[in-house]
Amino acid sequence: MTKHNESWGSRVGLVLAMAGNAVGLGNFLRFPVQAIQNGGGSFIIPYLICFLLMGLPLLFVEWSMGRFGGRFGHHSTPFILDSMSKQRFWKYIGVFGIFTNLAVAAYYCYLESWTLAYIYHSVVGTFSPMDQTQVSSFFDNYTDITTSTTGIPYEAVIFWLLCLFLNTYILSRGLSGGVEKVAKIGMPLLILFGIILAIKAVTLKAGSEGAINDGTVGLEFLWTPDLKSIWNPTVWLAAAGQIFFTLSVGMGSIQCYASYLRSRDDIALNAMSAGWMNEFVEVVLGGSIVISITVGYFGIEGMTNLVSQVGGLGLGFRTLPYLFQQWGPILAVVAGIFWFGLLFFAGITSSLAMGTPFMGFLRDEFGMSREKAAWSFGLFILILGAPAVFFFKQGVFDEFDYWAGTVSLVVFALFEIILFAWVFGMEKGWAEITSGADIKVPRIFKFIIKFITPLLLGAVFIGSLPGIWDKLTADTNGAVIFGRFLLLGVWIGVAVMVYIAYRKRVKEGRFTS
Repeated sequence: MTKHNESWGSRVGLVLAMAGNAVGLGNFLRFPVQAIQNGGGSFIIPYLICFLLMGLPLLFVEWSMGRFGGRFGHHSTPFILDSMSKQRFWKYIGVFGIFTNLAVAAYYCYLESWTLAYIYHSVVGTFSPMDQTQVSSFFDNYTDITTSTTGIPYEAVIFWLLCLFLNTYILSRGLSGGVEKVAKIGMPLLILFGIILAIKAVTLKAGSEGAINDGTVGLEFLWTPDLKSIWNPTVWLAAAGQIFFTLSVGMGSIQCYASYLRSRDDIALNAMSAGWMNEFVEVVLGGSIVISITVGYFGIEGMTNLVSQVGGLGLGFRTLPYLFQQWGPILAVVAGIFWFGLLFFAGITSSLAMGTPFMGFLRDEFGMSREKAAWSFGLFILILGAPAVFFFKQGVFDEFDYWAGTVSLVVFALFEIILFAWVFGMEKGWAEITSGADIKVPRIFKFIIKFITPLLLGAVFIGSLPGIWDKLTADTNGAVIFGRFLLLGVWIGVAVMVYIAYRKRVKEGRFTS
């Protein structure tokens, strides 16, 4: 194992980087759709309860696990988990913490690159002469890389390669010199852009700029619960799933970031700060912008019908660019820059976090330099992501998202909460959470982490089993089947690397704790 001297430059940078890891494209594209599909205000109450019972506990657990493993020089989940139990199989459960980041980054960077392209097209006025149908069709043409209706041959591929290069270069600069600097710039700009757009959204007036409703009608929809439907199990399952995915828990990136803390550094307040910042961005900004603007122009029923047709990506990329044009040529450009700019910052702060576990593993176990590990990650994502780009229309992108961005997260989080609370032990676990804490963590969380959170995660997992079975048995094309085998090959490949690293440790007489 090669020790490396990575560290965070400041506490503010750490919190912003952790918040950036959690704040992603799903805050602005997935959350509004979940709220719309599950009754608006009827969704918010279960959502906030699940944040307290599942989101915060998992944040405490993953920060604790990361800092604990970091004491022994571990910066990726296979050997972080291995250090918490004498049972050797846990390091293979930790494979999910590397696999998920690689597989998600493979398609996420492509999605992230769309935001760069749409900033460019907002600036040059591509959308200004288009009607709603044409703006929607633009997205289809853009993602069909065999066409060149945008005027730039293979435009989607060019922006994807640019995005990959940016991510890899920033990662090669290290935590304080790269990731932290981007977080310190990107997160404040994201919040600033979001606040300006949210103010514009909620101040829309019926009869002005083509709007049919005031923007406040969207806020009323989001914050007025329907008590008749609040006990619908489907709403609770959706709320639990959204909390789970929005905080980036179950990925392994939080543990990696926390592993670079010193043994007495606070994790309780840091975890709370990052978690609540994510909630502010998602609920207050994401919900206000998308829902208020869409209701303003389509009404509640029209918005619901639109979501059923185009989904989250449709609202963000097919609909809002058209609605921005109703604000006049100057505001349309500004709104496009702000909207796709905040999406880009949300995306890149998350994708950078996806690179750190693999880099940490390569540096710890195979002695790679930071630069070599970063460019190895970039090359791997280039190869793994190519099918998601070139076979986007055939469903490879969605297949990666389902297995890596949904199923893998649930499986890994369920195992890690069992390890932390029941194998490592809740007494030792609670001591880890509270050690060096700058706040007094309510003791009720000790009970929640041991009993409530595992039960909720188990419910999410069991609730997803019918969907998993349907996915496996559904008719699929050759590209999708290839994508599945590719993901399986990545998991097996990472497991083999972990085994090689373990045998290397045994041969050299090194231990995980």
